[in-house]
Amino acid sequence: MPTYEPVDIFDYLRIRAGELGSRRVTLIIVGVLLLIFLTSTWFTVQPEETGIVQRFGAVDRTVGPGLHFKFPDGIERVRLVPTARVLKEEFGFGTSSAAGGRTQYAGDKKSFKEVSLMLTGDLNVIDVQWIVQYRIEDPAQYLFHVRESRQTIRDIAESVMRRVVGNRLGSDVLTVGRVAVSTEVKVEMQKILSDYGTGVRLVTVELQDVTPPDPVKPAFNEVNEARQDRERTINQAQERANREIPKARGEATRTVTEAEGYAVERVNRANGEATRFRAVLADYQRAPEVTRRRLYLEAIGSILPEAKALYIVDSDQKALLPWLRLESGATPAAAGGARAAGVKGGN
Repeated sequence: MPTYEPVDIFDYLRIRAGELGSRRVTLIIVGVLLLIFLTSTWFTVQPEETGIVQRFGAVDRTVGPGLHFKFPDGIERVRLVPTARVLKEEFGFGTSSAAGGRTQYAGDKKSFKEVSLMLTGDLNVIDVQWIVQYRIEDPAQYLFHVRESRQTIRDIAESVMRRVVGNRLGSDVLTVGRVAVSTEVKVEMQKILSDYGTGVRLVTVELQDVTPPDPVKPAFNEVNEARQDRERTINQAQERANREIPKARGEATRTVTEAEGYAVERVNRANGEATRFRAVLADYQRAPEVTRRRLYLEAIGSILPEAKALYIVDSDQKALLPWLRLESGATPAAAGGARAAGVKGGN
């Protein structure tokens, strides 16, 4: 007949409690691992991003915005790249967004001088500040084809800008050559980035501020003011020339036109008088007496209306006849008598 040893109830409860605690811990660990496993099988890509899915480190596929699924971490990994956003690199200065969305300079300005101070072709030193804006066209190339893509873009931008500025005069970069410098830097940068396979497309390269170094700024400002005064004086002189020259040309044209019109008038009048004289001569040759009397009457008819006082002297009389006045106020009878007397006296 088997024998049973007495068992302490408290020892038995402690043993069971230990077994249950170990099992609970195991279940919790398994649950956490399962939760991590399930939550790592889906991901969301924002509208301005592109997702690069890597399987065991190699690029497997590219996904667009939205909800997507993948194998758990350890098998597949996703990296999000802002392909629809315009990225910006600043050179010679730095900005940060302050409260209220305002942009202000950030950092120590002295630390930017190593980038912004450049030597020009005429051995002058100028302070150039510029920005480079770009977009990521090929996210796979941007992530894996070039190591440190952002720093590579900055190094290329600085080297190209220094070379372009070094091939130009300082006055050209400071004044009229800024647009040409920006265009040349953009073209050369894009060529180098494409050759390197960075997957980046430049949007713009823009010079923000180009100034001489601080120690020579007062002298440069004086030279610049003198140049502006010269340009203003030249512009004022050109404006006056543009106003006076057309005016003089117009007056000359008007004088010439008036002279030509006067010449035509005089020629036409002379031709008319010559034609009239020939007509009168022809009439006179046909009827001398009649023509002579007609000419006399026409002359008297044109002279008498302009006369203020008229005295007619009769060749048979030795005294004046003051009563024969031919004025605007004379009576018709007196005027008729005067015309008769005049005709008689004229004979």
